[in-house]
Amino acid sequence: TILHDIFSSFGKILSCKVVYDENGLNGYGVVRFQTPAAAKRAIENMNDLLMNDCIAYIGSFKSHDEREEDLRARDNEFTNVYIKNFGEDIDDERLNYLFCKYGQVLSVKVITDRSGKSKGFGFVNFKKHEDARKAIQGMNGKIVNGRAIYVGRAQTKTERQGELKSEFEPMNNQDKMTRYQGTNLYVKNLDNEIDDERLWQEFSPFGAITSAKVMMDHGNSRGFGFVCFTSPEDATMAVSQMNGRIVVRKPWYVAFAQHLLLWLQTR
Repeated sequence: TILHDIFSSFGKILSCKVVYDENGLNGYGVVRFQTPAAAKRAIENMNDLLMNDCIAYIGSFKSHDEREEDLRARDNEFTNVYIKNFGEDIDDERLNYLFCKYGQVLSVKVITDRSGKSKGFGFVNFKKHEDARKAIQGMNGKIVNGRAIYVGRAQTKTERQGELKSEFEPMNNQDKMTRYQGTNLYVKNLDNEIDDERLWQEFSPFGAITSAKVMMDHGNSRGFGFVCFTSPEDATMAVSQMNGRIVVRKPWYVAFAQHLLLWLQTR
């Protein structure tokens, strides 16, 4: 499969599972490696890879229980508190005054714009987790200068990035999947001397191409690549004419590429 071809260079694969949508073009997959090191290499080399204008998001697979355990661990150790919905009259000093009664405060920051005007939210970092939890319990929903403020656990950078991925990437990836549906081709069984330029040349007679890429591993061709056309009609013609054609010494396999959200795991 395409999935196996792409990831086999990183280590031994025990299984590949792919689930597609009703159209058979988009979906998600799970690649199960024999070793954690192989999965780590794949994530480091392939995550957020720009391939024919489509971003492949690849992450470590975690079970529901593992995700719940991570969440409980974070809830039992945080010290940084997020506060929002306060007025412009609240500065660092005032915010510290409101929260210092719950315990020793290490830092306070009201977020401002370039002109120095408060953006209505900020952070208070306590020395102890217990004090941060007490501050949330005591201040969340309290009225401060006529406003009900929100107080909760501040997210870590990793959590914020993950939330942004889940919020924005599905929409962006779906837009890209829709845009490139029926135009992105998978080409395999390439001879070693086939590079990006030669791949482009072979497919350019069928119509306008936005990208042509031969996948490499340490400077050596991995024997497959992708070609993206501007129109589905041109891509369809290319598949019908190029699939099975002998180029240099090998018959090419040409088919429509499939889009996947991938999770990597080990046994």
